[in-house]
Amino acid sequence: MTLASTSDVPEGFLPHFRKSPLTDPWEPLWSRVTDDAVIIGLRAGEQHCNGRGFVHGGLISALADNALGHSCRQRRTDGASLVTITLNLEFVQTAQIGQWLEFRPIFIKSGGKVDIAQGQVTADGEPCALVSATFRVLQARKAA
Repeated sequence: MTLASTSDVPEGFLPHFRKSPLTDPWEPLWSRVTDDAVIIGLRAGEQHCNGRGFVHGGLISALADNALGHSCRQRRTDGASLVTITLNLEFVQTAQIGQWLEFRPIFIKSGGKVDIAQGQVTADGEPCALVSATFRVLQARKAA
């Protein structure tokens, strides 16, 4: 298993703020929060790869979904949460052990019932996947 030390992480990335049982085996995960996006990053290790030795598409899908969803959620001021309706990926290149992966979202639209984002996944700065997603907005529960 290859673990990234802070010296392997680009400037501006901090330990990812959102933990999940799904992503625990993929730690350490990193994120950089900007005004427009939550960018997730990781240094690819053996725990991220499939049997053929390159980063598994399921990991790319799950982290792309996370990055796009977090980016939509951070723009909302109503306390609503989001669930994925659709997630579309196009894999354009493989990612290899040792490469730095970034999940770079672009917020597209916020609506009353859906939010939309798209983005790119890069491996050492080169595109490896294109992604788009639509999220259903779940309104925050009002206190009784």
